[in-house]
Amino acid sequence: MTATYDVVAIGNAIVDVLASTTFEFLAAEGLESGSMRLIDGDTAVALYDRMGPAREISGGSAANTLAGLAGLGHKCAFIGQVADDQLGEVFTHDMRATGIAFDVPPVPAPPPTARCLILIAPDGERTMNTALAAAHYLPASAIDEDMIANAKYLLIEGYLWDAPEPQAAIKRAMAAAKRGGCKVFFALSALYLMGIYRDDFLGLIADGTIDTLFCNDEEVEALMQTDDLETAIARLSAQVPTLVVTRGAKGALAVKGGERAEISAEPIERVVDTTGAGDTFTSGFLAGQLEGRSLKDSLTMGAICAAECIGHYGPRPEANLRALVDARLA
Repeated sequence: MTATYDVVAIGNAIVDVLASTTFEFLAAEGLESGSMRLIDGDTAVALYDRMGPAREISGGSAANTLAGLAGLGHKCAFIGQVADDQLGEVFTHDMRATGIAFDVPPVPAPPPTARCLILIAPDGERTMNTALAAAHYLPASAIDEDMIANAKYLLIEGYLWDAPEPQAAIKRAMAAAKRGGCKVFFALSALYLMGIYRDDFLGLIADGTIDTLFCNDEEVEALMQTDDLETAIARLSAQVPTLVVTRGAKGALAVKGGERAEISAEPIERVVDTTGAGDTFTSGFLAGQLEGRSLKDSLTMGAICAAECIGHYGPRPEANLRALVDARLA
């Protein structure tokens, strides 16, 4: 049977609100540059009032990855929840305008559509303040099992594991994927999740649910409970069919079926905003795998896409990713 979609993703439906800031402002707010925290709606409103001029761009880790995949010519669908409010309309419009199928109906507000207030320091590091709101009430009933069973990949954003309703939705989606032969691509998403759900994630790996595990160097060390990266990679790659580890400016590596590939980060003129770089890296890597490319070329595609993202504000691609990739790998 021909797959209806290349990738179906489940993730937080978030609108990013981005503003440049200073290190002095971050210090005054008690925020560490480059950190991520969850906040409630009242805190989000108060911080927004104190932020400088901002712009709104639809975000969310899995949604960002789909935007990159769509830009690379792959057919995608998104499962997430917004509220029936202004930001919900913004998110829905942005997804559909990118060519991504998004048909989960909005829910009445409150809670409102999720938003992430992103403060961008002079060195390009972003400090994220996220109010998840409606996104973290995604019900299992939103899962289209037939759509997932007929896709090539199910992409799951680890952030969503951090709430009971979307966790149940993810489990339903994983079961549908396995019944249909759809590969499961799971992103660990954030270091703090390892301290809470490490046993859950190891369980998903042990029972063969995850086909590709995506993480950064700190996350893989935390998951394996070692401060030696090579030890962590060796242990984890023996347990999962494909392991992808990003290392920021040091590049990335992947291990699949005993094969290991490593690449350096792509050169860029200036770091403008690192928001969504890992998400867009996933776009390139996953596109490479969908296209039957080698492990190294898939990593290189990821690095190309991440470099494009880092070179401008916001997590969604602004350049033609397909043209960039084809020019580099011709």
